[in-house]
Amino acid sequence: MPKHTEVTSAVASEANAQYSPRLCNDDLAPTRDQNWSWYNIFSFWMSDVHSMGGYVVAASFFTLGLASWQVLLCLLVGICIVQLCANLVAKPSLMAGVPYAVISRQAFGVFGANIPAIIRGLIAFAWYGIQTYLAANALMLVLLKFFPTLSSMTQSSWLGLSQLGWCCFGVMWLLQAMVFWHGMSAIKRFIDVAGPAVYVVMVALAGWIVYKTGFDGISFTLASKQLSTGEQTWQMITATALVVSYFSGPLLNFGDFSRYGKSMGEIRRGNRWGLPFNFLLFSIVTVVIVSGTQSLFGRMITDPIETVSMVGNDVAVAIGLLTMIIATIGINIVANFVSPAFDFSNCSPQKISFRTGGMIAAVGSVLLTPWNLFQSPELIHYTLDVLGSFIGPLFGILVADFYLIKRSKVYVDDLFDDTPKGRYWYRGGFNPKAIAALLPSVGICLVISFIPSLHAVANFSWFIGVALGAGCYRWLARADREESVAAYRATVAVQKD
Repeated sequence: MPKHTEVTSAVASEANAQYSPRLCNDDLAPTRDQNWSWYNIFSFWMSDVHSMGGYVVAASFFTLGLASWQVLLCLLVGICIVQLCANLVAKPSLMAGVPYAVISRQAFGVFGANIPAIIRGLIAFAWYGIQTYLAANALMLVLLKFFPTLSSMTQSSWLGLSQLGWCCFGVMWLLQAMVFWHGMSAIKRFIDVAGPAVYVVMVALAGWIVYKTGFDGISFTLASKQLSTGEQTWQMITATALVVSYFSGPLLNFGDFSRYGKSMGEIRRGNRWGLPFNFLLFSIVTVVIVSGTQSLFGRMITDPIETVSMVGNDVAVAIGLLTMIIATIGINIVANFVSPAFDFSNCSPQKISFRTGGMIAAVGSVLLTPWNLFQSPELIHYTLDVLGSFIGPLFGILVADFYLIKRSKVYVDDLFDDTPKGRYWYRGGFNPKAIAALLPSVGICLVISFIPSLHAVANFSWFIGVALGAGCYRWLARADREESVAAYRATVAVQKD
């Protein structure tokens, strides 16, 4: 390890000595390395957008029976909402230099913050395994294309996965663990490359499709059904909501990354380029590819792996699939590895470090056997719907507490104070008002998700959860907003413009 890093760690440990060991370790403590520029934030969002799931979601919006301008308008409005929410959730973590799990102590209490941390960690837990499985599938396609004799290893299976499948899953598991093990600096360098790399492949694939079909073979309306004005309006509103819902997970723990930003100006710029501009361009490239497959192969293909595998040149197929694998590793580390690492570490800082927390998620994802989960759409639907019902209310409570109750102030020292004198001690380390706001908000979202007659509004459960969580908490904590803060002596974080 370089000498300057050792010195920095020693200084940081000395500065954090005043904090309670029950609440702090070097990973959770306020960071001194706030050096992420707008490009690093831009690359973060590129890794989130440029995944196999992002491709399928963007492609599906063009099959709703809407005109191209209507679909693109929905995508733009939805991603602008995500941008606004990302700016809101970024500010408190940037000001204090702490991850989502720690900043949640403001609203839920120094120990109550384990509730949102564990919920977010479990959501990432499930998705980490599924994304690793999808990347392993892509690797298996590459191997079978160049080494057909390996097909014999796909005949037998154990726990629902073939021998070759286990090998590919193991390779992907190790590759992600290696990147993660080297810390946030390595993750930053990786996502700086992963996002742009997949753009090159996607643009090249779109170019190949246009070359094969001509511009006449590209249609920006991939559905023949006719909709009334009312139906078109409803589909547009639904598509906008789905965009926001798709990003709701990474959005909730965006503070895990914004804490490293140089300033809010840099973060806003990164969000501006990484969300509206990036997502719109990605969507246009996606629809060119998807509509081209309908003209070229006689059917619409929304799976990017299948599309790439149908390119005639073996080298091009290998490069394309390997790049998709890199992109999937990127989003998996960003959305599903870093989050549980901080979240689980928050539960027991002295026993669970950032690395240990991440490895808990990694090992747990294998025990979950995600290939079986993925092959049972009903099971994964209900599992993720239950966990997802918490995301909206958690976001609403976090934002309402910081902006409406705490008036955009963070008392950093109190985030690590486990005594009754601490500002975020509340009642035994838990804030009953935040928990009281969370429970009914989640309950209503669960009802919406599981009652068939309410299926039409299920796509809006995130918005409903945000409104309920923020509204209930604002009302329950209305008296706290008027309390004097003069009695508390602590470091107050200020915004870095």
